[in-house]
Amino acid sequence: MKEIKKYDVLIIGGGASGTALLYTLAKYSNISSLALVEKYGELGSVNSHGRNNSQSLHVGDIEMHYTREKAEKVKPAAMMIPEYLKTLNTQQSETILKKIQKMALAVGKSEVEEMKERFKEFEGLFPNQRIIERDEIQSLEPNITKDRNPNVPILALYNPDGHAVNYQALSESFVEEAVNYNRDADVFLNHEVTKITKNNETYHIQMNNSHVFQAQVVIVCADSYSLLLAKQMGYGEEYSLVPVGANFYYTHEVLKGKVYPMQDRKLPFAGVHGDPDILVPNTTRWGPTAKFYPVLEDGKWSTMGDYFKSASLGRWKAIKALTKIMFDRTRFLYFLKSASYDIPWIGKRLFVKNVKKIVPSISASDLRLGKGVGGMRLQRVDVHNQSLELGEGKIIGDNIIFNMTPSPGASVCLYNGMRDAETVTEMLGEGYRFNKQDMERDFILSQK
Repeated sequence: MKEIKKYDVLIIGGGASGTALLYTLAKYSNISSLALVEKYGELGSVNSHGRNNSQSLHVGDIEMHYTREKAEKVKPAAMMIPEYLKTLNTQQSETILKKIQKMALAVGKSEVEEMKERFKEFEGLFPNQRIIERDEIQSLEPNITKDRNPNVPILALYNPDGHAVNYQALSESFVEEAVNYNRDADVFLNHEVTKITKNNETYHIQMNNSHVFQAQVVIVCADSYSLLLAKQMGYGEEYSLVPVGANFYYTHEVLKGKVYPMQDRKLPFAGVHGDPDILVPNTTRWGPTAKFYPVLEDGKWSTMGDYFKSASLGRWKAIKALTKIMFDRTRFLYFLKSASYDIPWIGKRLFVKNVKKIVPSISASDLRLGKGVGGMRLQRVDVHNQSLELGEGKIIGDNIIFNMTPSPGASVCLYNGMRDAETVTEMLGEGYRFNKQDMERDFILSQK
């Protein structure tokens, strides 16, 4: 067995959430003994990679399934990222963040009335957001009105202050800055955790390459794998998972910014929308589709067994809860329709109806299915209440934290890092400090 490396704190997972926590502890705490392990050869290569997410900074302005209460919490948390990027040089910042306009589009009389009500409900929360009508929509996004029936009313919520984010580049930046603040912080790539055990007051973390780490406190930021590791240790038995896989289609560039449709609040993710892709210039990316995909990582059927373990599909209670969730009429029809979008030749001819709601002039021949693009959105299910648990999840055990981060996920990674850093220093006990006030001053109070 190789030499055991010992740390005060070990972070598992090198995506936006794990690296944000490393940065937070390195800069704002007095914990010198820190490490992060990532199972792949580069940071942010799974859900933080631009091909596997919407590249959005979710603040709640055009996310039509957000309530005002949720938006009030998410907005300052998400805006910590632009504040952080002000601390970097311009070249670094521009590779991570791109400012773009955003719209939420209402089509038809009932949607227009709903949009007006929502604008009243959210009034004052986003100072630069406003309602715009057909003429201004045409000026800002001409392809929305091109070939559209003039007798069908349209309306949009418009915000000029949107952002697209390269979360993989953000993850790399967090690690670079963390090491600048704490030269003793270690980062290990190609280190996959196979087992976590506790021996007295210390955790032993076994790797697939025979390395063993010891830590007083462990934080698991491994998204879909967080629940699997939790269950291996006897935590999280009250949860199962709905595995939602995603695909995206591409067209030539037809939108200048992000455009979202109205949203069914019963669904845990935004409807098909159009975005400029920061990784593929001169295109508009459309999606996501949503399909039942029983794996933990997109495109890797080898992770199916891990999904079954994470979802506790050997337990009748979990099967019953999943069945109830999946066969809810709205969700079932949505997943059924989305599954049809992957059928060769037929799929894009069915999918194009979603695109035409935003850009009527698009035809099926303009669409191409993205290869290797999509990612997973695993949604938690409360087995006991047989209910879908939307948003982020957190399990706190004995000096160990398991984070599961569906939307807004990476958008609020710094805020989550701040919360976890406070908990971590409390777990470590006397002598360990976290300067929360300094972090709030730098990234939250600076927004005002």
